Amino acid sequence: MGKKVLVDLSHPFGADIPLWPYFKKPKIDTLHGIAKSGVLTQQLEIVMHCGTHADSPRHVMDKEFNGERARYTHEMPLDCYYGDAVCLDIRTPEWGLISGADLDDAVSRAGMKPEELEGMIIVLRTGMHLKWGDTKDYFHYATGCGAEAGHWFVKHKVKTVAMDQQALDHPLHTSMGLNGLPMNLTGKSGKPITVEYEEKFGKEAYAYFNRELFIELYGEDKYKELYGEVEEKGECEGTWEPCHKLMLGNGITGYENVGGDLEKLVNKRFKLMGFPIRWFKGDGSMVRLVAEIDEDDLNDVPDRVYPYGDH
Repeated sequence: MGKKVLVDLSHPFGADIPLWPYFKKPKIDTLHGIAKSGVLTQQLEIVMHCGTHADSPRHVMDKEFNGERARYTHEMPLDCYYGDAVCLDIRTPEWGLISGADLDDAVSRAGMKPEELEGMIIVLRTGMHLKWGDTKDYFHYATGCGAEAGHWFVKHKVKTVAMDQQALDHPLHTSMGLNGLPMNLTGKSGKPITVEYEEKFGKEAYAYFNRELFIELYGEDKYKELYGEVEEKGECEGTWEPCHKLMLGNGITGYENVGGDLEKLVNKRFKLMGFPIRWFKGDGSMVRLVAEIDEDDLNDVPDRVYPYGDH
């Protein structure tokens, strides 16, 4: 065995970091400078869900699925943020919804069986991290997860899921589409992204993001099978961030915006660590996400370079 090395899986942080569509730009102020005070002291005003970060259950729900009040950051065990991990190469088409079959395929190509994932951290590599920027490509058109993936994570008893995309859910499961506090953002064509998606993939595919349409096409029973637990225990419309709810509601923590040198780890196994700050009643936290792996086991790819520092 070679020596152990650390691989940074965090996007760098800075004043121009790409932001989720309704987040305010971070404010970075200098309170003391070297010329005047002899020390450098800076002050930040920021949403903690910027850049590479971990969500806590309280971020998306009042109660977890066991009926207990949803936990804040300080209540989550440290073990949630450290452990044996594998990076799965997800080959879902761009803007597509990640399926259980996609996840099974990725596990197989990593040389594992799904039952081996129990208690592990899985890192989903979709390639979206390479598009990191203040762009529609990264935020509007990301490949992403939904209820089927959420049920798959619960079924296989994974501990944590880290994703290289804008959120734990597909963009159209969020308020970027018509769920939650809907924005229904405008896409590249000038049409709403919900319209673009239906035109690209068909009504049957778009229905997974729209409760009424799903029930019309697939029936009430199928809807309850896929989204019922989210509605009953998450106390919200089932198509609103169902992967968030199924994961966090069942005690599976998640990282969003995984980046850095992720390409060095595709289909590899390693230790992963990314601890949130010890924030009392926090809803989540930016993290420095790091993998520890045998140097000889790294994929032979160049170090990631961010042309503009933080993107």
